[in-house]
Amino acid sequence: MDEKKTLLIIDDDAVNRMILADIFSQSFCILEAENGMEGLSILRGTNRPVSAILLDYMMPVMDGLEVLSSLCASGEILNIPVFLITAEADLEVTRKAYDMGVIDVISKPVIPFIVQRRISSVIELYESRRRLSLTVDEQRERIFAQNERIFRLSYGMTEALTTAIEFRSGESGAHVRRIHDIMLCMLKETDLAENISDEEKEQIAMAAIMHDVGKIAISDAILNKPGRLTPDEFEIMKTHTTQGAELLMRIPQFRELEAFRYAYDIALHHHERWDGRGYPEHLEGDEISIYAQIAGLADVYDALQSRRCYKEAYSADTAVQMIRDGQCGAFSPLLIDRFMKTEPLLREKLKGLL
Repeated sequence: MDEKKTLLIIDDDAVNRMILADIFSQSFCILEAENGMEGLSILRGTNRPVSAILLDYMMPVMDGLEVLSSLCASGEILNIPVFLITAEADLEVTRKAYDMGVIDVISKPVIPFIVQRRISSVIELYESRRRLSLTVDEQRERIFAQNERIFRLSYGMTEALTTAIEFRSGESGAHVRRIHDIMLCMLKETDLAENISDEEKEQIAMAAIMHDVGKIAISDAILNKPGRLTPDEFEIMKTHTTQGAELLMRIPQFRELEAFRYAYDIALHHHERWDGRGYPEHLEGDEISIYAQIAGLADVYDALQSRRCYKEAYSADTAVQMIRDGQCGAFSPLLIDRFMKTEPLLREKLKGLL
């Protein structure tokens, strides 16, 4: 059998407490207090959830309105229905009680079947609301877990695709994971995206690993050429930005993901330059989104420290110096400033991954 619900009766008159207890004793476990202070002590000391409080107005030590004030301050009034039971006909008292959250005001002397119906109906309403709230919370948790699984699956599939492209160019595939980590660190540890939620920052970091997805359309002869590219070959290589954006646009399922708009922007614009001399659209300054700017810097920072078919790896100190001196692109002064402040943390995070 289900455990009885609990009523707390707070009244300084023992006869009134007895009458109320007798009305509800068949259906409820009864707790009694003879003043407001004792009632609050019982309420906060019991391990039984209290389903309702029957509260007298006129009491010594602490009266009914003082009890209500305490319940309002603690927020308990939101979860426990309180009924003010009073012989006072003062409309001002009634108004104050309702303003403080009382569910109903019941006049003395009480009529048993009326008070039983009024109070039991409200308790059932509160119980139904609690059950509904629990159901909503459970559904919310299930949806959250499902969304988390979908996100991880999307990330895994995306990482697999981009890693496969990295292998084509003779790399280990760790480049895309490092780009993710660099992006996420720059987004979380600086004020460059301070109005973006942590969830959205995760989406942006995931999107960044697709920055070079367009290289799938570049021939191996150009992609893996050990020496400097000819001007014509470089023009073909530059098309990996537009090819990547077009490829992402052609995947209907991917267009439904939150990360799509960031992935498209980053794939298309991560080689734009602050001075307008980048490609493919020659954007300048703040025409380039901050996400594409960070991705471009992350790409350069990691590429400089990685061995490529056309170069050896540079040390972290050399990479930082080359970026600061503008030898590897033109970046926003603000971005460079935040990068320099964050770089020691980036270096620590990437230790062992390069």
